[in-house]
Amino acid sequence: MFISSSPARTLVAPLFCVAIALGGCATAPASPDDPLEPTNRFMLDVNTGVDKAVIKPVAQAYRDIVPQFVRDRIRSLLDNLAEPRIFVNDLLQGRFDAAVTTFGRFMMNSTLGLAGMFDPATEQGVKRQTGDFGQTLYAWGVGDGPYLVLPFFGPSNLRDAFGLGVDLFTTPPALIVTGHAGIVTNMVVGTVDGMDLRSRNIESLDELIASSLDYYARLKSVSIQRRQAELREARGQSEEPQELLDPAAPAAEPAK
Repeated sequence: MFISSSPARTLVAPLFCVAIALGGCATAPASPDDPLEPTNRFMLDVNTGVDKAVIKPVAQAYRDIVPQFVRDRIRSLLDNLAEPRIFVNDLLQGRFDAAVTTFGRFMMNSTLGLAGMFDPATEQGVKRQTGDFGQTLYAWGVGDGPYLVLPFFGPSNLRDAFGLGVDLFTTPPALIVTGHAGIVTNMVVGTVDGMDLRSRNIESLDELIASSLDYYARLKSVSIQRRQAELREARGQSEEPQELLDPAAPAAEPAK
């Protein structure tokens, strides 16, 4: 499912081009397994600066002002909006059991859960499935491509960056509300989604930064390991728990 002139490509292509162009501003050498490392480090610094100045304070204010009950209803509603996209990707990956589970979750939460504001499916033990287009491309045999740090979206790779663009424009309300109203609606929904997620990870991200000898290397390691768990799921492989280590930390001395 490749698209030639969709809004998804309009979004992802500039992000990738900006990342490449900024590489000319970097001077640090890149490692063979991370050819865009200078660019990625620069972009991570930009993202971190924007987060510190704007995103984190807004997310903190959102958490302080909006009651948790309301925030939980917003989170459930946003998660439910993503279920149709997850369902389609589960089908494309051949994960029919996951597709059935996702369909059941969506129907239950959309009805008993009052249009998704509540999550009775999880309460009944119906686990939320993974399913995005980057994961689908992986199941079809598409390789990762170089590691990327995208503006605002953070850690990714070339395949998943393209998949992200497809996801953004195939997740309701993108397929329901079109034209100028659709653009505004999608921006509002995406902003609220990002703000809510950031508000739920304030302490965990602070801890990650504080405990990392090299924040770039640690974030890259954590994000890749978590993504690998989702990709294994796309091929029906059991998840292998891993300890999320800091690559910059000195190796432990062998026991004597």
